[in-house]
Amino acid sequence: MAISFDKGFELHAKGMLLRSQRAEVIASNIANADTPGYKAKGMDFQKAMQQAGQQQMGMSKTHAKHFDVRTDMNNNIAFRNPDQPDTGDGNTVDVQVERNLYLENTLEYQAGVQFLNGKIKALKNVISGGG
Repeated sequence: MAISFDKGFELHAKGMLLRSQRAEVIASNIANADTPGYKAKGMDFQKAMQQAGQQQMGMSKTHAKHFDVRTDMNNNIAFRNPDQPDTGDGNTVDVQVERNLYLENTLEYQAGVQFLNGKIKALKNVISGGG
C-alpha cells in the first residue's frame, strides 16, 4: 500500500506558504510605517485557505498535452481599513497593530511546523513498526 505524502501534507504546505506570504505583507507594512501615503495591506487568511482547499479538489492534468486550467492562488491581499485617524501624511500603518499581527502569524506558523513534525513522526513510527 502506497502512502501519498502529497495528499497528507498538501493543505498544510499551502497553509505554511500562505503564512509566509502573510508575514511578508505585514513586514512590508512595518517597513513602510514612515512612508507618506502608504496604505496598510492585509491578507484574509481564512479566505485564502478556503481557496487553497478548493483548488486541491480541482482538476488535474493527466496528460502532458492537456491545458493547465488551474489558476494561481489569489493572494487575498487588500488594503486594510485603518483603526487610527489619518496621521496627516496619508499613511495608515499602525506599527503596534502590525507587530501584534506579525507575532500572531509567527506563532501560528510555528504551531503549523510542530503539527507537521508530529504528523511526520507518527508516520515514521508506523513505518518503522513503533521501534
